[in-house]
Amino acid sequence: MPGVAARKNQERKRENAMEQPAADDYAKERYGVLPLIQSQDKPDRVLVRVKDLTGEKADEVVWVRGRVHTSRAKGKQCFLVLRQQQFNVQALVAVGDHASKQMVKFAAKESPQQKPISQDDQSPWNELILLPSPCFHGINKESIVDIEGVVRKVPHKIGGCTQQDVELHVQRIYVISLAEPRLPLQLDDAIRPEVDGEEEGRATVNQDTRLDNRVIDLRTCTSQAVFRLQSGICQLFRETLIQKGFVEIQTPKIISAASEGGANVFTVSYFKSNAYLAQSPQLYKQMCICADFDKVFCIGPVFRAEDSNTHRHLTEFVGLDIEMAFNYHYHEVVDEIADTMVQIFKGLQERFQTEIQTVSKQFPCEPFKFLEPTLRLEFPEALAMLREAGVEMGDEDDLSTPSEKLLGRLVKEKYDTDFYILDKYPLAVRPFYTMPDPKNPKTSNSYDMFMRGEEILSGAQRVHDPQLLTERAMHHGIDLEKIKAYIDSFRFGAPPHAGGGIGLERVTMLYLGLSNVRQTSMFPRDPKRLTP
Repeated sequence: MPGVAARKNQERKRENAMEQPAADDYAKERYGVLPLIQSQDKPDRVLVRVKDLTGEKADEVVWVRGRVHTSRAKGKQCFLVLRQQQFNVQALVAVGDHASKQMVKFAAKESPQQKPISQDDQSPWNELILLPSPCFHGINKESIVDIEGVVRKVPHKIGGCTQQDVELHVQRIYVISLAEPRLPLQLDDAIRPEVDGEEEGRATVNQDTRLDNRVIDLRTCTSQAVFRLQSGICQLFRETLIQKGFVEIQTPKIISAASEGGANVFTVSYFKSNAYLAQSPQLYKQMCICADFDKVFCIGPVFRAEDSNTHRHLTEFVGLDIEMAFNYHYHEVVDEIADTMVQIFKGLQERFQTEIQTVSKQFPCEPFKFLEPTLRLEFPEALAMLREAGVEMGDEDDLSTPSEKLLGRLVKEKYDTDFYILDKYPLAVRPFYTMPDPKNPKTSNSYDMFMRGEEILSGAQRVHDPQLLTERAMHHGIDLEKIKAYIDSFRFGAPPHAGGGIGLERVTMLYLGLSNVRQTSMFPRDPKRLTP
């Protein structure tokens, strides 16, 4: 049969190629290490994204740039997994017309010593000179390579890759940037699902190792998915509020006095005096309302000098802040904020399913549930639910973290939602600038919002009358001189207004069902971590 004869002929050709001495490397110009890219040339070439390698491109010759995730030699061929962000594809280097034995060994990290190509030699690779080092022994994991290959459909799905229906048959492979041979952590270990009762010999990567080597850890498909989804939260927050008529503002982060009137601030040297890092954009949001901007929001860093080493506290985080004038009732603002969160949740479901599923492979979690309109409970209702569950609390006590989590479970059982609003907090547990409830002197016009039983927003109607604000500050024992600028901002007429601040990292953590906010902070800052 012609097919059999052709295969035998091809096999003999491969065997002959394998027997050729190292000096007779017919593919020597098809692989190697490129010189440092210093913008010395601009090849007329289109690099195809790994995520776009599908069956529709079958039999096309493409160029792809990616990282070598793994390499595995098998006889006269080498299988590579080429990774680009959260996507990967299998690539095959096999001895034949385009690849020699030496080229296969090069790809398999078993390359023999090679003589550097002279700077006077010319390479067909757009006239760039290949520079294999005399001691170069193949391609280390995480090295960046350019590959020319033919896209081929595969008879069986490739289970370990995102691109399961195709593979690349490599014709050229060039190292763009060579990684060091020893990695501080293995990416396969870093994405291994966590299970109860770790199996003996089952390698995982602990949190400190991840954070100490954050650049490597951020390359994992899980981390890529987490922070792409987090970017989506910011995008949806901004889109939704702009559509609602809000104006985005940028507020100072270096301030002259503690913005919350408390002591948990970072002091910084400011020329011949001291200043503070802003605990929130509170003062400036409210000043913008007084300046008739009506509806404002900002996205920016927030600093808290709290020595809290918990799963949900950071000393620096990203605040998604909202402030809005209203006509007659602060619930006008509550409804706007709740609807904004709902639009974010819906947008994440519609646009980021790939990221959600990627994260859930390593950290399984039930899909996030929410109601439309959002469930709103008053504090006494929550108190009754907790007391019925055995929690002892006074009428004016604040919720502890365990009580918040228990309430979240009770709400989920009763209302089947992971997102809800708790309204009408006791006045005694809220900041001085919170408006008292006109019907009950022990209650305030304040609210928190919760995801999976943890607070993600704290907000209130603000006291916009300078006399009442002064009285409330004195009641809390606050030095009036330190908040003089804050009180003065209301002396020239201020509309009734309310708002709140949302922690971006917490929203990301709780939406994805993760266990620690450090997983959703790109370079986390806490009382024990100031690097990288």
